[in-house]
Amino acid sequence: MRNSAHSDRALSRHHDRARRRGVNRLVYWIVRGFLQPAIHIWFRPSRLGREHIPRRGPVLLAANHRSFLDPFIVGICLRRPVHFVAKRELFEKRWQGWLLNALGAFPVRRGESDEEMMDTARAILNRGDAVVIFPEGTRIRTGSLGRPKRGVGRLALETGAPVVPIALAWTERARRGWRIRPVKVRLRCGRPLTFPRVEHASPALAAAVTERIWPCVELQWEWLGGLPPLRKAAVVGAGEMGTALAAALGRAGLDVQLGSRTTRQAERIAAAGCNPDALPEVELPESVTPCTVVDIEFAGVDLVALTTPLAALPAMVSRIGDAVGERTTLLLPARGDLRQDAALPARYLSERTDAGAVATLGVPDGAPSLMRPLGRVELRCDDDDRRRQLVEALEAAGIDVVGEPAAPAVVRRVA
Repeated sequence: MRNSAHSDRALSRHHDRARRRGVNRLVYWIVRGFLQPAIHIWFRPSRLGREHIPRRGPVLLAANHRSFLDPFIVGICLRRPVHFVAKRELFEKRWQGWLLNALGAFPVRRGESDEEMMDTARAILNRGDAVVIFPEGTRIRTGSLGRPKRGVGRLALETGAPVVPIALAWTERARRGWRIRPVKVRLRCGRPLTFPRVEHASPALAAAVTERIWPCVELQWEWLGGLPPLRKAAVVGAGEMGTALAAALGRAGLDVQLGSRTTRQAERIAAAGCNPDALPEVELPESVTPCTVVDIEFAGVDLVALTTPLAALPAMVSRIGDAVGERTTLLLPARGDLRQDAALPARYLSERTDAGAVATLGVPDGAPSLMRPLGRVELRCDDDDRRRQLVEALEAAGIDVVGEPAAPAVVRRVA
């Protein structure tokens, strides 16, 4: 208890110093004088859109977070000191806490509502300085961007400071263990966003503003070539498996096109709100749109699930293969467990399409595994980032995913 109280007092001293004095200018400019040339030589940063950052006055720099390097890469985009949040554990050593605080860092208690951190950020912005904030709340080293916390929206509303959306790419490659490696990193700034100032932002209002800020960060991220989040999916085949998978992806929050063979079948499904020919007991979420396969715009889809029989796979690939691009993950579901020794269908898809990755999904009990709570499926994909995306989507639908990242296995048969 005594150690906890001492730690809280030490953190409060760092907050008080950041509010009253800001950076220690002597220490800041000396350290920056050494670090900035080293960063340019070692990491060769590409900094696009720096003209969008205001040169004077308060500014909130909202960036994704991949590496310890991120605050420094953002910092060299401005010709004035910047302040940034850092996890409280970094301030436990007295000398390290003092140095970080002198360079503009102030602590945050991750995983909880930290009003002291918010008060410090407000005070810095109100005096006209710059603050870097990472709305994800922690480092997301792989895959697409994480979900933002609403604190960035609250700060934007309660200070009236413009928000510059920033994306950083490849900074996570800079460190392996304790070794710092030379890599080329990229940064892109979007145009600043402004919002009406309010004295006290409600959680709902702060969340709504955050939902306007974060897509702008995602836009910069995707422009840099980062992996986009799963937003849109297409399921080819409106049989039992396809219908169950479309319903599961719809429950996970994706916009899903369920592709039928004929217009008549698509119209029947749309009118009934379910698939009367396959799974009449499963109501389709509103985010699932029945259509024909011909109507699916594969170029704009993040995930394509092919639930057609394996015998029909070559014909389907010849039909849609040219429209599937690098942004798309192909998913091949199978009834039953996956086998390591049968990789031909997945390899076939990899060779004959430009898909970013091919994943296989073993569904031991068939469609019921995708319908009941905590149904179990087995997932394999040779791209760890995209596998993580698929796992998150399936788990959001209430499905338990097993299986380690590996070279794609093959399915025995598809319903």
